[in-house]
Formats: sequence, C-alpha cells, structure tokens
Amino acid sequence: MNRPDMIKALESFTGTWDLCIIGGGATGLGIAVDAASRGFRTLLLEQYDFAKGTSSRSTKLVHGGVRYLQQGNIKLVTEALHERGLLRKNAAHLVKNQSFVVPNYKWWEGPFYGVGLKVYDWMSGSLGLGPSRRLSREETLELAPTLDAEGLRGGVLYHDGQFDDSRLAINLAQTAVEKGGVLINYCKVTGFIKRNHSLSGLRITDSITQKEYAVDARAIINATGVFTDTVLQMDNPEAEEIIAPSQGVHIVLDKEFLPGEAAIMVPHTDDGRVLFAVPWHGKIVVGTTDTPIHRPAIEPVAQDEEIDFILQQVGRYLAKEPRREHIKSVFAGLRPLVKASGKKTAELSRDHLITVSESGLITITGGKWTTYRHMAEDAVNTAISRASLEERECVTAGLAIHGSIETDDFQAPLYYYGSDIPSLRLLIEKDPSLGKPIHPHLSYLGAEIVWAAHHEMCVTVEDALSRRTRALFLDARAALEAAPGVAALLAKSLNKDASWEKRQVEEFSAIAINYLPGQKEF
Repeated sequence: MNRPDMIKALESFTGTWDLCIIGGGATGLGIAVDAASRGFRTLLLEQYDFAKGTSSRSTKLVHGGVRYLQQGNIKLVTEALHERGLLRKNAAHLVKNQSFVVPNYKWWEGPFYGVGLKVYDWMSGSLGLGPSRRLSREETLELAPTLDAEGLRGGVLYHDGQFDDSRLAINLAQTAVEKGGVLINYCKVTGFIKRNHSLSGLRITDSITQKEYAVDARAIINATGVFTDTVLQMDNPEAEEIIAPSQGVHIVLDKEFLPGEAAIMVPHTDDGRVLFAVPWHGKIVVGTTDTPIHRPAIEPVAQDEEIDFILQQVGRYLAKEPRREHIKSVFAGLRPLVKASGKKTAELSRDHLITVSESGLITITGGKWTTYRHMAEDAVNTAISRASLEERECVTAGLAIHGSIETDDFQAPLYYYGSDIPSLRLLIEKDPSLGKPIHPHLSYLGAEIVWAAHHEMCVTVEDALSRRTRALFLDARAALEAAPGVAALLAKSLNKDASWEKRQVEEFSAIAINYLPGQKEF
C-alpha cells in the first residue's frame, strides 16, 4: 500500500464509485473494509493521516465497557463484548487478553464488583477472554505490587482486550486496499457535487500536490468523528450540530509504577468516570478525563487541570505517587459524542448513530473502537438501501485483517507487524544499519521507518513517530531527539531534499512539544 499507487488508481478510474467515505479513522476505515470486501467500488478520503485524530488517542482497550454496564446499557455492552471476541480472532497479532485488577478498599467493593464482573463474563459468552474471580489481599499485591497496601482488603480480577489503535488502523487500510479499495490520506474534501439537490459526487484536493479532482459517487458517507458537523454544514449550511465533543487525556509513565502484567481499573473517580492504568509497549497508559470542548481541533492539547486530575486520582491507589516529572508523554483525544440536552458528556451514550440528510449524505457518528466493525456493517447496509446498491452480504465477522497471525508472545520484537515480520527482517538483512533503534530509549528500528514509507503511506515525520511507530505517545522527549534521523530515513525513501527534512523536523517539534507537560520549547 503506497500513496503514488492510490493516486494513480484515483486518476485512472473513470466510472462512478459505489461508496465514497469521508474520514480515515476507525469508523471510516472499517466502512472501507466492509464495502471493498463486498465488492463495491470504494474510495476513502482522509484530510490528514489515517487515525490522526481520535482513533490514535484511545485508552488502548478493546472492551465491552464496564462503565456502560454500570449505567445499564446492556445492549451496548453485549454488542461490544461480541465484537471484542471477533476482533481478537481477526487481528490476532494486535489484540491480546489483558488481565485487570480492581482493588478493594471498602468491605462492600469485593462482593459488589465481583457480582458485576461475573455478569460481564456471562455476557461475553463463548467469546470471553477468561473468568473473573475474587482476590485476597495477598493475591492482589502479587499481581499489582505497587498498589497502596494500606487499607487494601483484596481485589477482583477480570479480563478484557488490549491493542495498539493506530497500528490496527493502518492494518485496516491495508486490508481495504487488498480488497480493491482506494484509500488516500492528505486528501481534503472541499465541496459536494449535486444534481437536483441530491449528492452525486465530491470535489477534492490532494494536500501534497494541490491537484484538484472531481469524483462521482452513488453513496457518500460522512465518517469524520468530531468534525461531523463541519461536513454536515458543507452539505447544508443550516444543518443542526449533533456533536458534543469531549476531551479525554492520558498520561504515560514508566513501567516501575506498575511493574506486573496486570492492569488496574478504578471503577469510580471524582468525576464519575472509570480510571485505567494499562501496560502498553513497555510503559503504563493512565487515563482518562472528560472535559467538554466547544470546538474540535486536530491536535488537542491537554489542560494542566486534566493532567493534575489524573495524577491525583491514580496517586490514591499507588504506593509511589507519580508527579509531573515522571510523565514520559501526555496525549489528548476528542470523543465524538452525540448531543443530548441536559446531560454531562460523561453520561452520553457511546451507541452509534446513523442519519441521512435530505441530499442523501449518510452520516455515522458515536460508537467506539471496539464496535467499529458493527458500525461499518450498519453504515454499508444503509448505503445499500439508500443508494439502491446491489444487496451483498457482509463478510467482515470472519475476515482476517492484514497482518493477523496467532501469537502468544506480545513482547517479541516487531510483534505488532504480524505476518509482515519476515519482510521487515529482510530489509534489515539487506541493510544492517536499519536494524538499529532510532533512539537509545526507543525500541523502534530504522527498518520500521523505511517500511512505513514504502508500504504504509507514511509521508511525514509526525506520521512515522506518532502512528506508524508510537514513539511520541511513549516518550515524547526521545521522539523529539529521534526526529532528525527519522526525517533523513524518510527523505531517502521518499526522494525528498534537505530542506524538506529540516521543515519536517520543525513541524514535528511544534506538535510534539505539547506532549511534554509544562514544556514550552525544546
């Protein structure tokens, strides 16, 4: 999968696309996989990079949602647990079984959460990842030795899924391309084409070459997440806004704060959310917050009070309280919650919503990573109905995603490439210098940058360090220091000059500095 081939496919296609998808996050990519695998002529357009927004900034969980079970949303939890099981099978190289400990400091917490999580197990059915059970105080500390032992009564152990979100996004894009879809990042939709007030196509601009195109489409799907209202109002300036963006922040700490393999789930924070501390790529991701946002941004920035909130909440449960200087990276993401009057954003449903405008524009919003496949199925079925496409059965419930191979070792080098691992090793055999890490504090290799440039549509340093590797999310300072070397590797792979390298490092640094709390310059 490379961008020149995708542009060539766009330019050589002279017919009408069955489906055009606006947005290259989890939902849009899932729709592209579903539509292309049904044999529809599929085009996906992403204004920035795949998973640039919300879809690379999650808590890294594939889960039913314990919080939604508490809220009584049985339908969403049941659906999500089913989809969790399917994703574990279809992306076996990325989705793993993660054990969670719920620490109990009050007498009633053990039986209360124990019963609730048994219900969670029961709802998982045959796709469950393992049974929950009550833990003694000693067992709890054995699994999570850095928990605050004072007043600890015991805990509850349960199982959920854990994954790498932007790596899955890239694999979904590769899967859609393998099924015949055309997917282009850095390609902006600038307007709609209408005939008799009904949508018939799109006007688009390649942000890299500034070349403009017009494409015809039978169905157009708006899958732009927190930017949904912008697209709705491009279609109809009078369209009512339907999104209430909410910002969630995560901090990343060294493994010393939670050295075991188990994650921690705190079922109730001061703002009514669930707090997770989850092992991920040798670090610990802790979050999240819930802060209403008036206008979405492509690079949201964590607020000081959000960082302080997470440190305060997780500090209550750890023997060693983390401070700002311990934070390796902080990242913010925006949730595309559907508006509902009189409710806090923390109380809004994560169910997805599909609407069809008078012009025929299909909009899908809400939902979460775990349910992306089911959301995509619903969206394509809506397109079939509304655009009179040929009825074709959805096949994604059993469709292996690019890279999927069974593995029990999620610590092995390059494990997240799955079936592509031999190809990366071959790159290193041909050029041993590519087998060196891009930074002493990062495990990523030069070969991964070259591979991303040639096979994963990586076109910027920020693509490489934020989403093809996760360097910026794991250690922002190390990523900043690695940027010049990564720029040089990309420049060689993409035939760019020294001025491009310099500009890329500057642009990346301007973004990355916001991942270091309290830093104004580097």
